[in-house]
Amino acid sequence: MASPGSSDNQAPSNPSTVWHPAQEWLEDDELDMDYHPAQDITEDDDDWEDHMDDESDDDGEGLEVSDAAENPHVTLGNIQIELATGDQDEQEQEGDHPRIPAARLFELLASSGLQHILQSNGWPGLAQEEDDEDDDEDDYYFSAFRNRPRTRRRTGPVEYPKVPSDEGKELMGEGHFGSDQYYVDRLKQRKKALAMNLMWRELGIDVHGVQKRADQAISQKLIPGSTADRIIHYDARSYSGQFSDDGNFFFCCAQDFRVRMYDTSNPYEWKYYKTVDYPFGRWTITDSTLSPDNRFLVYSSIRSKAYLATTDPEDDSDPTVLDFSAVPGRRRQRQGWGGPDFGIWSLRFSGDGRELVAGTDEDSVIVYDLETKQTVLNLRGRHQHHVNAVCFGDSSSPHILYSGSDDTTLRVWDRRSMGDGREAGVFMGHTEGLTYVDSKGDGRYVLSNGKDQTMKLWDLRKMMTTAKFDTIDPNIYTTDFDYRHGPYPDDYYEPHPHDCSVVTFRGHRVLKTLIRCHFSPPGSTNSRYVYSGSEDGKVYVYNLDATLAGTIDVRSATQNSRPREPDPFSAAYGMGGEMMWRTCVRDVSWHPNAPVLAASSWNGWGGSTGTCTVHSWNDGAADDEGDPPVGRNYDGKLRPIPEFNENRDNAPTIQSRRPLRSRPVRQLFVDSEPDSPEW
Repeated sequence: MASPGSSDNQAPSNPSTVWHPAQEWLEDDELDMDYHPAQDITEDDDDWEDHMDDESDDDGEGLEVSDAAENPHVTLGNIQIELATGDQDEQEQEGDHPRIPAARLFELLASSGLQHILQSNGWPGLAQEEDDEDDDEDDYYFSAFRNRPRTRRRTGPVEYPKVPSDEGKELMGEGHFGSDQYYVDRLKQRKKALAMNLMWRELGIDVHGVQKRADQAISQKLIPGSTADRIIHYDARSYSGQFSDDGNFFFCCAQDFRVRMYDTSNPYEWKYYKTVDYPFGRWTITDSTLSPDNRFLVYSSIRSKAYLATTDPEDDSDPTVLDFSAVPGRRRQRQGWGGPDFGIWSLRFSGDGRELVAGTDEDSVIVYDLETKQTVLNLRGRHQHHVNAVCFGDSSSPHILYSGSDDTTLRVWDRRSMGDGREAGVFMGHTEGLTYVDSKGDGRYVLSNGKDQTMKLWDLRKMMTTAKFDTIDPNIYTTDFDYRHGPYPDDYYEPHPHDCSVVTFRGHRVLKTLIRCHFSPPGSTNSRYVYSGSEDGKVYVYNLDATLAGTIDVRSATQNSRPREPDPFSAAYGMGGEMMWRTCVRDVSWHPNAPVLAASSWNGWGGSTGTCTVHSWNDGAADDEGDPPVGRNYDGKLRPIPEFNENRDNAPTIQSRRPLRSRPVRQLFVDSEPDSPEW
């Protein structure tokens, strides 16, 4: 099967194509994110079975596969698996050994359970450890089995951070993050109700400064509800979506290599703007960023090139190519720094709109100048793993950079003192890789999400010095947990001895993909909260003292919002013919001026499609008498989909009994938008 972004990507012409369990493997491409290497066919693919047979003859502990036509079985050390045909629920007993149907085995192979069974019985793995510069693509396909966690030996009970956090309560009291929610009217000895606050504002009782603070206190309590105002459907998973700084614009990236743009100047009545695409993307669009003046959008894939497109709906010109491998005064190289094969995980515009910062899978941070169209800074040799997330520290200055990596560290870079090529400081505290970082924009506070299932708030004044960090090995404190394959075990968690974070937030799930977190905006929330998507289909909103302020249940809001599609890939994924509705909220954006929130999710049957759901504050109401009704379904161009509405109104509620797994997109081509090319 060709990669999703190639021109050879077409729908299968042979309806009798046999499904293969490799199509249902977890995203082995996502060494930290979203590229699936099995979609790039190589000349070595035909040699897989021969290669495995050769390895199995070494010492009797490898993989042994007998002639499937005579006696199909697999021997894994002291485990013997025998393949049997027949109904999935059928088990024939032969002596003391049950015969398990092949479909049951393949379902186990497609999950994370087989790894733990094999490891507990002493099986070393499907492939040898890879060398530093190993070019054998076959080994790359088995990375999921190679990347096994190292279990810690805890000497005592689990010690989770205190909730509520004393440091967080202090920040709330100082006014850095909203007004004190526990303020009590000293005359009435009670909290002001929402209606009373509104009445005082209308009467103008307070002076201007106090009245302004009262208005902010009102807005910070308006957390959007779970009921979706509208559900926007895509035929591919949604990876990210953000409002512009002024709230007049929203864009959403999907795995079909398209970025849809919407006019959200009225946050309750969106209008479709335009769509741009990535012609030769790899696996998905990894990130996109909007210029401060809303005129240009830059978006990337797992390539060294990004695309710059105008947001003007009347401008249909081709996007401009931004080559992040272009090195001043040097010819383009085949491999190494500046090579054409590195991928971009994260992109951000500078506050003045003149530069871009990118995090790559070459463990580097690159700054790109839009005027000269060249890289002006490449920070390598410090991060020891992929850089999943980057951002500028101050919206008014391009000097401070943050970068979060799978080496568990958050680095602070000051471009005014880069003579030795080292960072200005380091934040340590996560025990697994970082999936996202977000700056408050004040040059002081930064937020990060980690695969250790925590979100952390950092203060620039408390960062660790480079000299001290150089004496510490961060690999000692990590298990190398692979977040793609299952939940994070409790016995993997251990407080970091060098944790310099201010507040730690727990409760959401950072699994399956690089889930994002954000500070809430100052206008609509008084900067009162931090929030994150989650693998369980919810948005978690936290107070600064680490207590939970509220949740938005995207899964319940979208359940059965589109009909099942009777195609062979959907049936194959269910393994037993049972397709479950799965939701993973990957990115969330809070409107800067209104209590409206947009969640971009993997959402649908098998989690293979995507949605962007719009949620607003409705005081807990489950329905609305307004027009159009809430919870209606729309396509990517905001055209109503009546058949989706009918399906949801008539379908029973089905509760999922299995956690969401990542898998390749089942759509081999996109035809949801007329007159658009097929990939």
